Amino acid sequence: MLYQQISANKRKTVVVVAVYLLLFLVIGAALGEYSYNNAVSGMVIAVVAGVMYTVMMLANGTNVVMRLNHATEITSKDQFPMLWNIVEDMSMVAQVPMPRVFVIKDPSPNAFATGNSPEKAAVAVTTGLLERLNREELEGVIAHEFGHIRNYDVRLQTVAIAMGAVIAFLVQFSTRMMWFGGGRRRSNDDNEGSVMDIILMVLALFAIILGPLMSTMMQMALSRNREYLADATAVEFTRNPHGLISALEKISGAPAMKNADPQSAALYIANPFKKNEDERDSLFATHPSTVNRIKRLEAM
Repeated sequence: MLYQQISANKRKTVVVVAVYLLLFLVIGAALGEYSYNNAVSGMVIAVVAGVMYTVMMLANGTNVVMRLNHATEITSKDQFPMLWNIVEDMSMVAQVPMPRVFVIKDPSPNAFATGNSPEKAAVAVTTGLLERLNREELEGVIAHEFGHIRNYDVRLQTVAIAMGAVIAFLVQFSTRMMWFGGGRRRSNDDNEGSVMDIILMVLALFAIILGPLMSTMMQMALSRNREYLADATAVEFTRNPHGLISALEKISGAPAMKNADPQSAALYIANPFKKNEDERDSLFATHPSTVNRIKRLEAM
């Protein structure tokens, strides 16, 4: 059951990423078609901007994310002994290097992992998580985050966030060009006003307008699938689904976080802003419903 779920989630994630990449190229083509009368130019701009920003995020992503979420690094076992011991133990179980450990001063229980590789990973937990959870529950949460690290989810999510940011930039850029009259101009073109010209214009506008929505939905779908996979991996590490189940119940019943960064919401083990307790996973949710996550864990 466990390995079947992992395989299914990996297949779904591949599909999501492929669609995301296609959307990325479509937005670039639309920008080029509308602004320069050349779809290829827009795709080149999109690819160059995407690669540059993604490389920058992969190189400095951990420090950027931790700073945005007001996280403080702990450097010794004396500061938070139980947390430090659990992270050390889980790094041996998962067979990955010891990640950097951060604590976020916030009463709401939550946690996330980030980093572009297991060698450069980091784990952050809130003070509320440390105060509300017992050792068994905390082990379940940390095991979940190590699942993200071992499965390279953190790198994948960083790339998705970077691509979403580039799409937002391209849409903003194209909107400014339309506002200042920089769109397609064919005043001297014999084909001005042709049916094909109008169709291409409409398609470009639709792609530019709907791009951010589709980008957000792709990020959400990617996050939901990866949360299920990390839950399954956590059970593989701990051989105990009950700790994570109990932790998810406590996290879902707690108030929203005060200092979380909106761009990092998908990284957290649970949505830090709005809890999704519906029976059915919503297309507009960053995380699977806690009810469905617990059902899957109970079936393992």
